[in-house]
Amino acid sequence: MKSSASSSRAALARTRSTGGPEGPQGPGGSDAGLFQLLAEHGHEQVSFWSDPASGYRGIIAIHDTTLGPGLGGTRFWPYGSDRDALLDVLRLARSMTYKNALAGLTSGGGKSVIVGDQGTPRREALLRAHGRHIQSLHGRYITAEDVGTSPADMEIIRAETPYVTGLIGKSGDPSPVTAYGVYRGMQACARYRWGTDALGGRTVAIQGLGHVGYALARLLRRDGATLVVTDLDAARVRRAVEELGAQAVEPDEIYAARAEIFAPCALGGVINDTTLPRLRAEIVAGGANNQLAEDRHGDLLAERGVLYAPDFAINGGGVINLSAELNGWSAEYAMERTGGIYDTVLTVFAAAKQEGISSARAAERLAERRIAAAKTERGSVAT
Repeated sequence: MKSSASSSRAALARTRSTGGPEGPQGPGGSDAGLFQLLAEHGHEQVSFWSDPASGYRGIIAIHDTTLGPGLGGTRFWPYGSDRDALLDVLRLARSMTYKNALAGLTSGGGKSVIVGDQGTPRREALLRAHGRHIQSLHGRYITAEDVGTSPADMEIIRAETPYVTGLIGKSGDPSPVTAYGVYRGMQACARYRWGTDALGGRTVAIQGLGHVGYALARLLRRDGATLVVTDLDAARVRRAVEELGAQAVEPDEIYAARAEIFAPCALGGVINDTTLPRLRAEIVAGGANNQLAEDRHGDLLAERGVLYAPDFAINGGGVINLSAELNGWSAEYAMERTGGIYDTVLTVFAAAKQEGISSARAAERLAERRIAAAKTERGSVAT
């Protein structure tokens, strides 16, 4: 196994001769394009590894470690191109920086991806190779589960590195805690928009019924909310219809559903130039990462009068749960801190109103201010 690139100039220059990932233009992309992409996202370090013996191809992105080691999950996904994988991990790592900062954690932002088919018979070999990749960074990055991985996978990765959290018998699957945080954030949205945090009688359109989406649906149904749901997996949709009395719609119909709240709980980039004009909801609040295809879409939501709970502000319950394992917190304390997402979301909305900016930009500024304060404090201690 070898590292084929990092964010250092020398290592990236070697990518040309060692067969590194495709550049931003896809096959044949130039190193200059890759440099530009990395500079645009402002990451501290990006590492590309390959292991021909197992077929492993992975990328680890560390965005900012001012507050602590980069903490973020491992995504296992069959990306259409290396460029797609790189763009995804860069955006996810950046989002983790903001998420951890807003949650008040002593962790920086990082993320990793394994490029490949989740159903491969060589899954254990790939995960172990990924563990060796993580180990090579000597604690600058700590992983956990994400889309396409599980607590059981983390146990395999732990055979190669101690820099893993979300283990079986410890904090485990963070999805229920993530869902609870989204639920509390959604209550805060309701309070801000309608003057009450009661969700009973409201209609919520949920896109994606995975672990987080289904757990959120159950919490909302308990409160008496009406559910409109969709998922690419028909079995998940049937379960929601049968168990929760949800109304099912086709995946492309969820944006125009007659619902007061739209909850994206699948993959990112769902708020874009095509979908945004179709939205009927007054509130967008869900568990998916990187819901905005571009930063400007947060501004467009605000211009349309749609209240948007920034994803990295509302879906921090999972990483709070993982931090409980790292810091020795009790499960009860982790849930208590996750409940604080209610106040965090209201703080974001208040800042957006005061500064005359979108909630997405307000959340970023709040996170950046905490990071800047930590840098200032670090500098004063050093002197």
